[in-house]
Amino acid sequence: MTQSLAKQIYDTAHLNGTFTLRSGQISNEYFDKYLFEADPGVLRAITEQMLSLIPHGTEVLAGLEMGGIPVVTALSLQSGVPAAFVRKKAKEYGTCKLAEGAHIKGKRVCVVEDVITTGGQVIMSTQELLEAGAIVEDVICVIERNPEGRRKLEAIGVRVHALFTMEQLLNARGEG
Repeated sequence: MTQSLAKQIYDTAHLNGTFTLRSGQISNEYFDKYLFEADPGVLRAITEQMLSLIPHGTEVLAGLEMGGIPVVTALSLQSGVPAAFVRKKAKEYGTCKLAEGAHIKGKRVCVVEDVITTGGQVIMSTQELLEAGAIVEDVICVIERNPEGRRKLEAIGVRVHALFTMEQLLNARGEG
């Protein structure tokens, strides 16, 4: 199932061209995560496989704005673990919260992201979750685009659990 899912993600979301990544890096290949997140069949298959990545004892799944939100919602539905939706910046009105949904203070929170490249946003959001009282030791993602992100996250004490690496998706393109 995993290899066929890798091919399905590749076929659904792989684009060729010139793309500037969030990190500022230029790439001639891009995975448009919104294409696989918007496809109910692919998203269901992804979350079924990701269930085993959720660390034992996780009390809240925290999806990062914006790409982590569909993934965390689907994971929460399938796992029964409550979800929090983490903003890139705490809103400046109303509740002024960084994380909406499930309460995170004092809870074992697993961060959920769709794609990790340099880890920049995950690191910033993790630090803000820690400051808000969450216990964050793990992050799970659909695609680990670059091992640099893993190294940076491990340097701050966070374990990375990826469903696929970019290499695995690229290797899947010719199969099937």
